[in-house]
Amino acid sequence: MQTIKVAGSTRPAVGKKATKAVRNEGGIPCVIYGDEQNVHFSTTHKDVKNLIYTPDFKVAEIDVDGTTHKCILKSAQFHPVKETILHLDFLKLEEGKSVLLEVPVRFKGSSPGVKLGGALQQSLRRVKIRTTPEKMVDELYGDISTLELGDAIRVRDLELPEGVEVTNAPAIPVATVVVPRALRGKGGEGEEGDEAGDEAATEE
Repeated sequence: MQTIKVAGSTRPAVGKKATKAVRNEGGIPCVIYGDEQNVHFSTTHKDVKNLIYTPDFKVAEIDVDGTTHKCILKSAQFHPVKETILHLDFLKLEEGKSVLLEVPVRFKGSSPGVKLGGALQQSLRRVKIRTTPEKMVDELYGDISTLELGDAIRVRDLELPEGVEVTNAPAIPVATVVVPRALRGKGGEGEEGDEAGDEAATEE
Protein backbone atom coordinates (compact mmCIF):
# COMPACT_ATOMS: atom_id res chain seq x y z
CA MET A 1 0.00 0.00 0.00
CA GLN A 2 1.49 3.31 -1.10
CA THR A 3 1.35 6.10 1.47
CA ILE A 4 1.82 9.80 0.75
CA LYS A 5 2.82 12.05 3.61
CA VAL A 6 0.99 15.39 3.62
CA ALA A 7 1.87 18.37 5.80
CA GLY A 8 -1.05 20.56 6.87
CA SER A 9 -1.81 23.56 9.05
CA THR A 10 -5.02 24.08 11.00
CA ARG A 11 -7.43 26.61 9.53
CA PRO A 12 -8.72 28.80 12.37
CA ALA A 13 -11.57 30.10 10.20
CA VAL A 14 -13.60 28.20 7.60
CA GLY A 15 -15.88 30.77 5.99
CA LYS A 16 -15.75 31.89 2.36
CA LYS A 17 -13.51 34.83 3.15
CA ALA A 18 -11.01 32.66 5.04
CA THR A 19 -11.06 30.00 2.33
CA LYS A 20 -10.37 32.58 -0.34
CA ALA A 21 -7.46 33.91 1.71
CA VAL A 22 -5.91 30.42 1.85
CA ARG A 23 -6.11 30.14 -1.93
CA ASN A 24 -4.70 33.63 -2.44
CA GLU A 25 -1.67 32.59 -0.40
CA GLY A 26 -1.13 29.55 -2.64
CA GLY A 27 -2.67 27.03 -0.26
CA ILE A 28 -5.43 24.45 -0.69
CA PRO A 29 -8.30 24.35 1.84
CA CYS A 30 -9.05 20.78 3.00
CA VAL A 31 -11.32 18.88 5.38
CA ILE A 32 -10.87 15.52 7.10
CA TYR A 33 -14.19 13.82 7.89
CA GLY A 34 -14.37 11.22 10.62
CA ASP A 35 -14.47 10.61 14.35
CA GLU A 36 -16.63 13.09 16.20
CA GLN A 37 -15.12 16.26 14.80
CA ASN A 38 -14.03 17.32 11.33
CA VAL A 39 -10.52 18.69 10.88
CA HIS A 40 -10.20 21.81 8.71
CA PHE A 41 -6.68 22.43 7.45
CA SER A 42 -4.70 23.77 4.51
CA THR A 43 -1.87 22.25 2.52
CA THR A 44 0.10 22.94 -0.64
CA HIS A 45 -0.02 21.66 -4.20
CA LYS A 46 3.46 20.19 -3.76
CA ASP A 47 2.28 18.06 -0.84
CA VAL A 48 -0.69 16.49 -2.63
CA LYS A 49 0.35 16.34 -6.30
CA ASN A 50 1.51 12.70 -6.01
CA LEU A 51 -1.80 11.83 -4.39
CA ILE A 52 -4.02 13.61 -6.93
CA TYR A 53 -2.34 13.18 -10.31
CA THR A 54 -1.96 9.40 -10.41
CA PRO A 55 -3.96 6.41 -11.65
CA ASP A 56 -2.91 4.46 -8.54
CA PHE A 57 -4.76 4.24 -5.24
CA LYS A 58 -2.78 5.74 -2.37
CA VAL A 59 -3.33 6.42 1.32
CA ALA A 60 -2.68 9.87 2.76
CA GLU A 61 -0.86 10.26 6.06
CA ILE A 62 -1.74 13.82 6.99
CA ASP A 63 0.16 15.66 9.72
CA VAL A 64 -1.87 18.61 10.98
CA ASP A 65 0.12 20.58 13.52
CA GLY A 66 1.73 17.44 14.96
CA THR A 67 -1.33 15.15 14.87
CA THR A 68 -1.28 12.40 12.24
CA HIS A 69 -4.44 11.26 10.45
CA LYS A 70 -4.50 8.23 8.15
CA CYS A 71 -6.97 9.04 5.36
CA ILE A 72 -8.17 8.36 1.87
CA LEU A 73 -9.06 11.07 -0.64
CA LYS A 74 -12.83 11.23 -1.15
CA SER A 75 -13.21 14.14 -3.55
CA ALA A 76 -11.28 16.93 -5.23
CA GLN A 77 -12.70 20.18 -6.55
CA PHE A 78 -10.91 21.88 -9.46
CA HIS A 79 -11.17 25.33 -11.01
CA PRO A 80 -13.30 25.00 -14.18
CA VAL A 81 -10.84 26.96 -16.32
CA LYS A 82 -7.43 26.95 -14.68
CA GLU A 83 -7.81 23.35 -13.39
CA THR A 84 -6.07 24.28 -10.16
CA ILE A 85 -7.14 22.43 -7.00
CA LEU A 86 -9.76 24.41 -5.10
CA HIS A 87 -10.67 22.03 -2.28
CA LEU A 88 -9.96 18.50 -1.03
CA ASP A 89 -12.10 16.21 1.11
CA PHE A 90 -10.50 13.34 3.03
CA LEU A 91 -12.04 10.49 5.02
CA LYS A 92 -10.24 9.33 8.15
CA LEU A 93 -9.66 5.58 8.29
CA GLU A 94 -10.89 3.90 11.45
CA GLU A 95 -10.06 0.28 12.27
CA GLY A 96 -13.03 -2.06 11.78
CA LYS A 97 -15.15 0.59 10.06
CA SER A 98 -15.95 -0.19 6.40
CA VAL A 99 -15.17 2.33 3.72
CA LEU A 100 -16.00 2.71 0.02
CA LEU A 101 -13.13 3.43 -2.35
CA GLU A 102 -11.99 3.01 -5.94
CA VAL A 103 -8.97 0.93 -6.94
CA PRO A 104 -7.41 0.21 -10.35
CA VAL A 105 -7.76 -3.13 -12.14
CA ARG A 106 -4.63 -4.97 -13.29
CA PHE A 107 -4.30 -8.13 -15.34
CA LYS A 108 -2.17 -11.23 -15.07
CA GLY A 109 -1.52 -14.06 -17.47
CA SER A 110 -1.27 -14.11 -21.26
CA SER A 111 -4.42 -14.21 -23.38
CA PRO A 112 -4.48 -16.85 -26.16
CA GLY A 113 -6.68 -14.47 -28.17
CA VAL A 114 -4.07 -11.73 -27.97
CA LYS A 115 -1.40 -14.19 -29.12
CA LEU A 116 -3.56 -14.87 -32.20
CA GLY A 117 -3.62 -11.18 -33.07
CA GLY A 118 -6.46 -9.83 -30.94
CA ALA A 119 -6.21 -6.65 -28.90
CA LEU A 120 -7.02 -6.45 -25.19
CA GLN A 121 -9.37 -3.48 -24.85
CA GLN A 122 -9.91 -2.36 -21.25
CA SER A 123 -13.28 -0.68 -20.71
CA LEU A 124 -13.28 -0.42 -16.89
CA ARG A 125 -10.05 0.80 -15.35
CA ARG A 126 -11.21 1.26 -11.76
CA VAL A 127 -13.76 -0.56 -9.61
CA LYS A 128 -15.53 0.43 -6.41
CA ILE A 129 -14.90 -1.75 -3.38
CA ARG A 130 -16.12 -1.93 0.20
CA THR A 131 -13.69 -3.07 2.88
CA THR A 132 -12.11 -2.14 6.21
CA PRO A 133 -8.77 -0.34 6.61
CA GLU A 134 -6.99 -3.46 7.88
CA LYS A 135 -8.04 -5.45 4.77
CA MET A 136 -7.69 -2.61 2.29
CA VAL A 137 -5.98 -3.28 -1.05
CA ASP A 138 -4.64 -0.81 -3.62
CA GLU A 139 -5.57 -2.84 -6.73
CA LEU A 140 -7.52 -5.87 -7.94
CA TYR A 141 -6.43 -8.47 -10.46
CA GLY A 142 -8.15 -10.30 -13.28
CA ASP A 143 -6.75 -13.44 -14.89
CA ILE A 144 -6.84 -13.18 -18.70
CA SER A 145 -4.99 -16.44 -19.42
CA THR A 146 -8.14 -18.14 -20.76
CA LEU A 147 -9.48 -15.30 -22.92
CA GLU A 148 -9.87 -16.28 -26.57
CA LEU A 149 -10.77 -13.95 -29.45
CA GLY A 150 -14.02 -12.15 -28.61
CA ASP A 151 -13.98 -13.21 -24.93
CA ALA A 152 -14.42 -10.73 -22.09
CA ILE A 153 -13.45 -10.66 -18.44
CA ARG A 154 -16.18 -9.20 -16.23
CA VAL A 155 -16.41 -7.72 -12.76
CA ARG A 156 -17.54 -11.07 -11.34
CA ASP A 157 -14.31 -12.65 -12.65
CA LEU A 158 -11.96 -10.43 -10.64
CA GLU A 159 -9.95 -12.02 -7.85
CA LEU A 160 -11.16 -10.75 -4.46
CA PRO A 161 -9.07 -10.96 -1.30
CA GLU A 162 -10.88 -11.90 1.90
CA GLY A 163 -12.89 -9.01 3.31
CA VAL A 164 -13.15 -7.12 0.01
CA GLU A 165 -16.48 -6.64 -1.80
CA VAL A 166 -16.89 -5.11 -5.26
CA THR A 167 -19.98 -2.90 -5.56
CA ASN A 168 -20.01 -2.59 -9.38
CA ALA A 169 -22.57 -4.74 -11.23
CA PRO A 170 -21.09 -8.26 -11.69
CA ALA A 171 -21.85 -8.48 -15.43
CA ILE A 172 -20.03 -5.28 -16.48
CA PRO A 173 -17.13 -6.09 -18.84
CA VAL A 174 -13.70 -5.05 -17.59
CA ALA A 175 -11.77 -5.95 -20.74
CA THR A 176 -12.42 -7.68 -24.06
CA VAL A 177 -10.14 -9.39 -26.57
CA VAL A 178 -11.24 -7.51 -29.68
CA VAL A 179 -10.92 -9.27 -33.02
CA PRO A 180 -8.92 -7.27 -35.61
CA ARG A 181 -10.36 -6.69 -39.08
CA ALA A 182 -7.91 -9.12 -40.65
CA LEU A 183 -9.37 -11.99 -38.62
CA ARG A 184 -13.04 -11.08 -38.88
CA GLY A 185 -15.36 -13.50 -40.59
CA LYS A 186 -13.20 -16.54 -39.81
CA GLY A 187 -15.34 -19.08 -38.02
CA GLY A 188 -17.81 -16.44 -36.82
CA GLU A 189 -15.34 -15.11 -34.26
CA GLY A 190 -15.46 -11.60 -35.72
CA GLU A 191 -19.15 -11.09 -34.99
CA GLU A 192 -18.71 -12.22 -31.38
CA GLY A 193 -15.73 -9.94 -30.95
CA ASP A 194 -17.59 -6.93 -32.38
CA GLU A 195 -20.55 -7.54 -30.06
CA ALA A 196 -18.36 -7.95 -26.98
CA GLY A 197 -16.38 -4.85 -27.89
CA ASP A 198 -19.55 -2.80 -28.31
CA GLU A 199 -20.85 -4.04 -24.95
CA ALA A 200 -17.57 -3.16 -23.25
CA ALA A 201 -17.67 0.34 -24.70
CA THR A 202 -21.24 1.03 -23.54
CA GLU A 203 -21.28 -0.67 -20.13
CA GLU A 204 -18.61 1.48 -18.49
